[in-house]
Amino acid sequence: MPPTQCSKNIKLSQRIILALDVETGEEARSWVEKLEDQIKFYKIGLQLFLAEGFSIVDWIVQRGHNVMLDLKFFDVPQTVGLAVKQLNHRGIAYATIHGNDAIMKAAATAAQDVKILAVTVLTSFDEEDLRDLGLQCSPLDLVRSRARRALELGCDGVVSSGLETLHIRKDLGGELLVVVPGVRPGVDRKDDQKRVVTAREAFLNGADHVVVGRPIRQAEHPMKVVEDMLTDTEKALVERESHAL
Repeated sequence: MPPTQCSKNIKLSQRIILALDVETGEEARSWVEKLEDQIKFYKIGLQLFLAEGFSIVDWIVQRGHNVMLDLKFFDVPQTVGLAVKQLNHRGIAYATIHGNDAIMKAAATAAQDVKILAVTVLTSFDEEDLRDLGLQCSPLDLVRSRARRALELGCDGVVSSGLETLHIRKDLGGELLVVVPGVRPGVDRKDDQKRVVTAREAFLNGADHVVVGRPIRQAEHPMKVVEDMLTDTEKALVERESHAL
């Protein structure tokens, strides 16, 4: 079990972040209206942001919900810092960045009221993919190194597979926010994600949030999937706290 976590006062309705990886603002707004009684946190990625810009961000924020803007800024440090400044004072909760120490530091320095999450290793990558990039290390070693540097450089958290979350907590305790993508509710995990876990596994390992998209959006009964995941999440959090006492 992970070590005692610092209290971040995260409500159950904010633990699951719904990935709005859809083509239009109309479709995104439909999903928010359908699930906002259960889910109060939404991820906007490249696809939707390029289609709708800040209008969809503002619409979700104005409804009282949280937004994770997942654009994975990766550029020269000055450019990343200037980009992050554009996110301040818009009610955005989290923004993601990618890259080296200078990029992480520039983003953390520029952020005011938005929390910066550093991407560690994409959940669609495995060790073979890292070798293709010229990296002679395991995903776990790279995640642990990047998480440690993110904390040292002033980032608020990391995006990491649930498989590595327990190691991050053992290394760094509860200070960093850990957001886990690639979460699948059950046994059927056949898609482009390689390093995946269930919501229960992610939270038992110390996650603060999980990001879920297709398993909810493509479900025959999406509200039932959300209800089941929230039930599993609540049980996992109670179990995690009981082991931390």
